Amino acid sequence: MKKLRRPKEEKKWMGVCAGLAHFLGIDATFMRVIWVMVCIFPPVGSLTAILAYLALAFIIPEDKDYIDV
Repeated sequence: MKKLRRPKEEKKWMGVCAGLAHFLGIDATFMRVIWVMVCIFPPVGSLTAILAYLALAFIIPEDKDYIDV
């Protein structure tokens, strides 16, 4: 069973898009492009998308199985 986690190895800023991409089984770059498009288009709005990203960054736990060498 897949768990929603923020990975340490692929994150660009806080790892939300990479975590969602791993959970959904898609490429992290594709997820980042989708997130930017959601921020740009008016139905959602930039402020709402940014606040949602920050909320997910604090809600989704960070992956603890990664060992930094």
